[in-house]
Amino acid sequence: MKTKILLIGGNGQVGHALKSSLQELGELVVCTRAELDLGVVGRGADHLAHCPISALVSSVKPNIVVNAAAYTAVDRAETETELANSINVVAPGLLARAAHTVGACMVHYSTDYVYAGIKKTPHVETDETQPLSVYGRTKLEGERAVAEACPRHLIFRTSWVFGAHGGNFLKTMLKLAQERDELRVVSDQVGAPTTAALIAETTTQILGQMTGQPADDPRWGVYHLTAGGETNWHAYASYVIARARDAGWPIKVADHAISAIRTKDFPVAATRPMNSCLDTSKIRQAFGVSLPDWRVGVDEVLISLKQGR
Repeated sequence: MKTKILLIGGNGQVGHALKSSLQELGELVVCTRAELDLGVVGRGADHLAHCPISALVSSVKPNIVVNAAAYTAVDRAETETELANSINVVAPGLLARAAHTVGACMVHYSTDYVYAGIKKTPHVETDETQPLSVYGRTKLEGERAVAEACPRHLIFRTSWVFGAHGGNFLKTMLKLAQERDELRVVSDQVGAPTTAALIAETTTQILGQMTGQPADDPRWGVYHLTAGGETNWHAYASYVIARARDAGWPIKVADHAISAIRTKDFPVAATRPMNSCLDTSKIRQAFGVSLPDWRVGVDEVLISLKQGR
């Protein structure tokens, strides 16, 4: 019997990449966040019988449910708490319940923001979670809702996601570098820039091993999924701009005019983790996946953007 996959959030960065990779596994049905109107799912629709998510899952009858939909406006979440909660907590929980009901496994994506980021070394999956923002809190509660409702789950925590599709830090820096004489970029937050393509390809590889596995398979659970290495926002921006200049982009800002600043010099509504580095030993050992250095992904995305793909 052919595997059927239901992908929620097909228009986002990760969802867009998943639309290509997941087709390797079988028949793919794609639904966007807007089509399900996840922002209102939690208001009076907390019973599966009256839930559009349940109706969709019951109709499709997938073997795999992949949830790439999320509320990711980190600063706006501080005031749009109800909306963030509906999309990041209530909807994933309902989706997980519906998936379990039809016998499907579920993939869900989370974030480094579930940690406080005060640790000096990369976080491992068993480290204490301590989100500092509404976004981080809702993503953590969403993890718990999924894990409770669907035993056959894979939750991938990732960070600093970017790609050729959608808006992200790399594309913002590339645009500003062509317009401005000076840039100021935070240098005291560290992490691993991770492409949507790497997340999608790794997800697909792991699902190829896990689809059909029973609930008591110890490999179900939470994993860190990021590119290799680490950097800070200033060094990341500097690398992007230098590589773009070498590739012929009309870069205006000079290297020496990209100034490093501290987090406290760039106030925002939501507190960010200072250390967003995630240890990926568990996922590499469990599934044999390869997670190349973050610079590899930057180079690939710059090539795609230059070629207009």
